[in-house]
Amino acid sequence: MLNSLLTKNQVADFKEHGYAVIKGFYDCRLEIEPIQYGIWKILKILFAKYHIEIESKEFSPDTFDYGYQKLITVNRKYGGEVYDAIKQIPAFMRLISLEKNDQIFMQLRNTNTPAIAAAGYGIRIDNPHEEKYRSLWHYEYRDQLRSIDGIVFWSPLVSLTSEMGPVQICPRSHFGGLRRSYLNDPDNPEKTGAYAMRLENEEALIAQYGIVAPLSEPGDMVLIDFLTLHSSGVNISERSRWSMQFRYFSFEDPSGININWTGCVANGIQLKDIHPELVID
Repeated sequence: MLNSLLTKNQVADFKEHGYAVIKGFYDCRLEIEPIQYGIWKILKILFAKYHIEIESKEFSPDTFDYGYQKLITVNRKYGGEVYDAIKQIPAFMRLISLEKNDQIFMQLRNTNTPAIAAAGYGIRIDNPHEEKYRSLWHYEYRDQLRSIDGIVFWSPLVSLTSEMGPVQICPRSHFGGLRRSYLNDPDNPEKTGAYAMRLENEEALIAQYGIVAPLSEPGDMVLIDFLTLHSSGVNISERSRWSMQFRYFSFEDPSGININWTGCVANGIQLKDIHPELVID
């Protein structure tokens, strides 16, 4: 029997606006703190590895990332080591596979065949005043493929403020369907891969739908339709924005069946090989 974790109003709101914010979806003590603790431990290992002196502090969910700013100041590539390591924390993998994630997806999509996008999960670290790795306006199907019938699960590991640049969303933009994109961003030549792609008529689209940037706390969940336009906000604070993302899709959706549930960027697949009509080269 499918458990209804969302109210009828929440389901209707998601379908109408292409996103929804579910407060307190995860248990902070049981499901979020073990992930924060894992990050804290990895940072301590790297501080020792690179002989970086950091004031010793006991673990706290509020300061689990203490010392990270100094780490990347010493050498920015150390931040890449953190990024690659933290997605392998067992507590994070357990959270991705929680049964209530299945249930919420099945309720919203009216399906009993949910799937998790392989290589479609991770923990973002958006550093203050850093543009190179900021995710620009996009819709998830373009970068993930798998199936048009998909949902992004987005959840913060720190309490977000407007200065930290919470995720930006264009409400109701999912009704616009698939959209074309340029492969390269002339304004940001340092960006590569999916980070470099820009939507066709991007400014007009954003103006048409408007932008919301919901604030959220650890334990909250932001659900985003695979066709909803969204981007990473600009972090002008003094702390990195830590957030988890993973993607669910439906095995039953004809669009996914048609492409054999193929993945995209993270799987080494080029969008133009699957959807040449969506690429402006």
